[in-house]
Amino acid sequence: MAKLGFVGLGVMGSRMVKRLLDAGHEVTGYNRTRSKAEWLVKAGMKWADTPAAAARAGEITLSMVTNTEALKAVTEGPEGILAGLSAGKIYVDMSTVSPAASRQLAAQVATKGARMLDAPVSGSVSTLEEGKLSIMAGGERDAFERARPVLEAIGPKVTYVGGNGLAVTMKIATNLSLATQMLAFSEGVLLAEKSGIARETAVEVLLNSVMASPMIKYRGPFVLNMPGEAWFDVNMMQKDLLLALELGRQLDVPLPTTAVTNEMLTTARGMGLAKQDFAVLFEALARMSGVKK
Repeated sequence: MAKLGFVGLGVMGSRMVKRLLDAGHEVTGYNRTRSKAEWLVKAGMKWADTPAAAARAGEITLSMVTNTEALKAVTEGPEGILAGLSAGKIYVDMSTVSPAASRQLAAQVATKGARMLDAPVSGSVSTLEEGKLSIMAGGERDAFERARPVLEAIGPKVTYVGGNGLAVTMKIATNLSLATQMLAFSEGVLLAEKSGIARETAVEVLLNSVMASPMIKYRGPFVLNMPGEAWFDVNMMQKDLLLALELGRQLDVPLPTTAVTNEMLTTARGMGLAKQDFAVLFEALARMSGVKK
């Protein structure tokens, strides 16, 4: 069993740590707000007062934060992860951030004699808790093989995609589809509802049709009952779409459905729905069409 550091104990990070603890790993964790991590301490996690302390405690240190700015906040400075790394250690960032920023950070990690993997995940809270999360990883192959058993304790499907920055690029390419699917699903439900079909019936039919991807199957019911805690809120999803649109501009790849969906997320934010799960796209569209949710 490995000695691990973990930084960022939010909705996903905390549940990742629980799986690592259940697998028998020793985890030393840090979160900006300690109170949110007390349940993990009671479950056996050791507490670190700084990200650097978590990195010093772990042979492999993982992080899961909200965006590129948050990643810089936990890696830089005298109390950051970089300060706690030393030769031979591995740092795995599981956040969805700018590929360029991820590569730059990997170069900084290398100056410490350590190696970095970017290893974002595909899935949600439910898939994580059910042990069905998939993980993509980028970086040096031998570093990946060393970290692989740890990643497999979090999710059973772990795929090596290439060098540093390529896994987070793959994650961005994946995530743009989630929001566009949710918007298309919402359009179908609303079209059926305004034609006289009960919303519940429309949802049931669509969830049992050929268009029901795994994402739609677990998030589609949210148009009937939104979760009390967002699995992935509007701000987080829009962050990923903006990363996708930026990559599209850089690579000359047109992303028309992504652009339209991004505008709908802006609409949702304008309606005060930013902290809701991005499935709230349905409510934004419903309001625009004159339908009360």
